Amino acid sequence: MKGTIRHSKLKTQIKKGSWVIGVLILSVQITFGQASMQLLFEEGNKAYNQGAYSEAIALYEQTITMGQHSAELYFNLGNAYYRLNRVAESIYYFEKAKKLDPDNENIKINSLYAQNMTIDAIEPLPESQLNEIRNQLFTRMSLQSWSLFSVVMIWIFTFLFLAYLFLTLPQLKRIFFFLSLLSFFLFLGSFTIAFQLDQEKKNTEYGILFSQQGDVWSEPNQRGEIQFTLHEGTKMQLLDVLDEWQKIRIANGSEGWIKNAEIRSLKD
Repeated sequence: MKGTIRHSKLKTQIKKGSWVIGVLILSVQITFGQASMQLLFEEGNKAYNQGAYSEAIALYEQTITMGQHSAELYFNLGNAYYRLNRVAESIYYFEKAKKLDPDNENIKINSLYAQNMTIDAIEPLPESQLNEIRNQLFTRMSLQSWSLFSVVMIWIFTFLFLAYLFLTLPQLKRIFFFLSLLSFFLFLGSFTIAFQLDQEKKNTEYGILFSQQGDVWSEPNQRGEIQFTLHEGTKMQLLDVLDEWQKIRIANGSEGWIKNAEIRSLKD
């Protein structure tokens, strides 16, 4: 019986030792991988600064293949493609960078430079004053920030409401009641905004046209009419897919179907 117990303890110790070794190996692999990605990124920057833009692009894209994704990486990649007058690629990576760092002014400015290289001059659809106010409010913070704010507000509400329940002085109870009510409404508002932003992110997909040119038809067959023609670098909302046809909407609100077009999605 004692021998069996010792044997089972030995097995447990071996398992624990194997688990520790496995964790150590995984940690080393992760550390080595991160160091390799950082080295590739720095080599890409070095190549870019020397004017070797094609080499820089190859190094940056290899970094992405290894699993690194950052606004800085996409921004540098967009700049490298811009230097080579590669319109669609440049716009695509600037848009990817904007998604990760929407408030970065350098990304916004360089993205506008890249968009100026496109053939299609599409005026955005005018928005109502109510929509402008909504957009300003919703874009004031990122989805993560709104979510964090709602969590903080619910904790503040809980603390203030508990204080209201346990306080005995009428004046303090009144103050804490109104403060808890205010924090609760702030929680509701921020949670609603975070929820709507999350739904928009999940349900709305944009892409960049990589084909040099594409006709947009009124229906998903060539018996309809050509509504308009788009050229590479145009950003569009992706609405639906039917065989080789894709339904799209551009910034001015125009919609249609485009056939066999190379469109690269911006969705993560």
